[in-house]
Amino acid sequence: MCVGVPMKITEINYPMAVAEAKGVKRNVNLMLIPEDEIKVGDFVMVHVGSAIEVISEKAADEIWEALDEVLALMDEREESGNA
Repeated sequence: MCVGVPMKITEINYPMAVAEAKGVKRNVNLMLIPEDEIKVGDFVMVHVGSAIEVISEKAADEIWEALDEVLALMDEREESGNA
């Protein structure tokens, strides 16, 4: 399964950027997004260290909500011994 996570761009030194999600900062490659289509404050979907698309803040929030639900269910299964 491949999973991308939404992150907010906090610094850009194209073709690299620093992005943040849930208090964690990571270096992100921007090579798949044209330089004139990305700016500090944008949200991007990050997969394997590369930003693969610019997304809205609303979409980022909705994706994190879904990911948080999946993680909570996984934790419940692990705690009940059904992992």
